[in-house]
Amino acid sequence: MSTLNKKTGPYGLNNESLASLQQSVSTPTYDRSAISPGIVHIGIGNFHRAHQAFYLDQLFNLGMDHDWGIIGAGIKSFDQTMRQSLAKQDWLYTVVELDPQRDIARVCGAMIDFIPIDPQLLIDQMSDPAIRIVSLTITEGGYFRDEKNGKFNLNHSEIVYDRQHPETPKTVFGILLAALANRRQQSLPGFTVMSCDNLPQNGSAAQQALVGLAKLQSKELASWVESEVSCPNGMVDCITPATGIRERDLVAEKFGIVDESPVACEPYRQWVLEDRFPQGRPQWEKVGVEFVGDVAPYELMKLRLLNGGHATLAYPAALLGIEYVHEAMENDLVSGFLCKVIKEEVIPILPLVDGFDSHGYFDKVRERFSNTKMGDTIARLCMDGSNRQPKFILPSIVDRLALGLPVQGLALEVALWCRYCATSDDASNPLNLFDENAVLLRQKALLTRDEPLAFIELETIFGPLSTNAKFAKYFSESITSLWQNGIMVTLKDYLSQ
Repeated sequence: MSTLNKKTGPYGLNNESLASLQQSVSTPTYDRSAISPGIVHIGIGNFHRAHQAFYLDQLFNLGMDHDWGIIGAGIKSFDQTMRQSLAKQDWLYTVVELDPQRDIARVCGAMIDFIPIDPQLLIDQMSDPAIRIVSLTITEGGYFRDEKNGKFNLNHSEIVYDRQHPETPKTVFGILLAALANRRQQSLPGFTVMSCDNLPQNGSAAQQALVGLAKLQSKELASWVESEVSCPNGMVDCITPATGIRERDLVAEKFGIVDESPVACEPYRQWVLEDRFPQGRPQWEKVGVEFVGDVAPYELMKLRLLNGGHATLAYPAALLGIEYVHEAMENDLVSGFLCKVIKEEVIPILPLVDGFDSHGYFDKVRERFSNTKMGDTIARLCMDGSNRQPKFILPSIVDRLALGLPVQGLALEVALWCRYCATSDDASNPLNLFDENAVLLRQKALLTRDEPLAFIELETIFGPLSTNAKFAKYFSESITSLWQNGIMVTLKDYLSQ
């Protein structure tokens, strides 16, 4: 039962209640009514609210750049649900950083409006010359990339529709183009399209989709977009769980705030951006954003060490019946396996970046994984392996083999994934396999009892590795040991070498 009283709340979150909140809650120190719009953000999910908007709120608190307020936007049905929740709160929401020492709450006020879910209203807003940046968190699928070649998919049904109906578009990029076409007709400059999605070369992906669709509509418009619209690449990072009853109860009971849409996140965030903003930008560097000439090396570090680290600990943890990521880090076999693979096989082949300490970064990754407050599940990390492994693990194997280096630990990671795909552990406890290729993966994984190479012969996943003799040798030894000796013995043998 809550011990709250009138002094501590709970208060419904809005502009009027800000002055009544607990002193432990940080609130905007700036006059929100004096903030004017400069950014439209499409996709007001938890990550954006804990990341980009959080950085901007910090900047406003420094008394800077008050002409860069965020106007929220969306085009999906779930965006309407978020808009309705935030409208009751004057677009305010609570960010709680789940620090192992103590939870830290901040009310974020960087968003000053949220456009009704209507494409034409969104087009009109982005046509306003005050809008100089349009930012995106629309998930990887929103960029319409062909899975086979990574290029813009011209034949996607939604893209075909927008090509045929440029004045009434349905996709984000069709809507962006309609606004840009308006600005071109009015002799206004284009805005910067800034992707904040967690995918490599996100700006290039945005530009590919934007220019690709423009070429289908008008050569003149496409040429103008190519010359007038910048799409900087950026690397973003902050682990942000979904909001549920736990998060709403935490905010109400601990901080005295009734918030329909709070955000819980880890006490760590990173944002590395290419400084390509022709129409200007907020001074984000004042609040920790790193501006660089090339984001690619930073993306590679994150993919191989953070995302690759998640994959490396996920499958042994699942096979050992571990539920949470922080519990996996407390297990000597799992954490030992993670550290040995990353330190011996991944970090040594990463490019050197001036001022960037790979070992220090990995130490921070391990600290983040060990956060007992996050409640991040092993099951989540095990999902979608046929999509994640080719991005986070297999490239390191390819790079090491090209250098003539051994891949014993990385091959064992793949073998552990394979063993997980057989959907049971050593004690025959069932494991849930959530993957679009689940049926095929399970079939091939079970075959490896007698045909060790059956799994890696899946060319659609392993590409050239499916016929690489050195990789086959390491994988065969690992999967054979897992079947014959079990998970624990195999891990102990590897760690003893």
